[in-house]
Amino acid sequence: MVIIIGASRGIGKFLFEQFNSERIQVIGTYNSTISVTENLTKVDITDYKQVFDWIEKEREVLNNIVLINCAGITYNSFAHKCEPDLWRRVIEVNLIGSFNCIRAILPVMRSQKFGRIINFSSVVALKGTPGISAYAASKSALWGMTKSLVAENASLNITINNINLGYSELGMINQVPKIFLDSLIKQIPANRLCEPENIFKTVKYLIDCDYINGASIDLNGGLV
Repeated sequence: MVIIIGASRGIGKFLFEQFNSERIQVIGTYNSTISVTENLTKVDITDYKQVFDWIEKEREVLNNIVLINCAGITYNSFAHKCEPDLWRRVIEVNLIGSFNCIRAILPVMRSQKFGRIINFSSVVALKGTPGISAYAASKSALWGMTKSLVAENASLNITINNINLGYSELGMINQVPKIFLDSLIKQIPANRLCEPENIFKTVKYLIDCDYINGASIDLNGGLV
C-alpha cells in the first residue's frame, strides 16, 4: 500500500494518479487544497493527534507500506525582513509534519518488518538561494533526520531516503514569473525542467531497491 502525504496537488497528486493507474492501492491526505477524490482524507500533519488518529483508522488495511511525504509550503522573504511566525510555519509543515507522519507509521512498519519512506527534499538545500531560508532549512533538516531514523530501523527492512528535487514541471514552479523561469532553466545543464515521469521513476526505484538507505538522491538535471 502507498500512502501519499499531500496528495491533492502538485507532485503528490501526480504520484497518487500514477499509482492508481497501475492499480496499486493508494491512500493520501490533503489539508488546505480542497479535494473530493476518493481515498483522500483531510489531515493537518502539523497536529500529531490528527495524523495518529488517521493512521489508526486505516490500520486494518495497512500492509507493505510505502510512505511518501510530499506535503510542503514555502515562504519567500529575506531573513531580516521576514515574519517569524510565517518562517516557523514552514518548519512545522515541511519538517515536523513529515516527522509526525513517519512517527505514526513506523510502529506498523516495524511490526511488519517492512517499510519504504520517501521524503521530498530540494536542490535549494545545497544551492544558496536568497529569500527562502525557511524552506532550505526545512529541506536540509530532512537529511539529518533520515540518517538517524535509518540507524534505528534499517535492520527491520525499512528504508528511508530523500529525493533532492530540482526544478520540475510540478509543484511550486507555477509561482515563478516566466521572465525568471526562463533564466532559471538556462542554469540547468539539462536545459529543461524535470518531467513528472522522472519523479515517478525515481520513486519506484527507491521502493524496489532495498539496499539504498539513508540516501539523498539528486534529481536536478545536473544543477549544482
